[in-house]
Amino acid sequence: MNDEPSEQAPHVDHAITRGMDVREQVEQTADRIRDGLLLTLEELDRRRERLLDVRYQAVQHRGTLVAVGAAAVLLVGAGVAYAVYRARTREERLREKRRKALERAWRHPERVANNGEDRPLSSELGRKLVLIFATSLATSVARNAMQTLVPSREDEPSVAGSIQKKR
Repeated sequence: MNDEPSEQAPHVDHAITRGMDVREQVEQTADRIRDGLLLTLEELDRRRERLLDVRYQAVQHRGTLVAVGAAAVLLVGAGVAYAVYRARTREERLREKRRKALERAWRHPERVANNGEDRPLSSELGRKLVLIFATSLATSVARNAMQTLVPSREDEPSVAGSIQKKR
């Protein structure tokens, strides 16, 4: 490498680099960039440690944690209250269901064995269409899976293929 400044880029005399040759300037610039990179890496490492520090995160997000905890307690309390309510009103609900069943049996004795309520035609049609779609989707997924797992018959010789070729 030539220690003299090139003719294309005239040397600018800076106060910091005055008296240094090009190699020393490059080394000093590399040292400065390396120091900046090390500072960046140290900052990233510090942020990673803070991010994974549960205690620090709990202190930083104390309000959110309290709100989430309060919501969880309210939901559990509401669930327990609903379960207690359902347990206490079970007998009343059973009596009401039995009364309605007797009314239905009195009005429509031919449908006594039917435990389901009559659904509208559109509801039944929609349910059947969804079942048809789900069945066809499952069939195509299974077919594709089998085609990828089992080698095709074209790759391996078969007895049936050789029999048909003779005919």
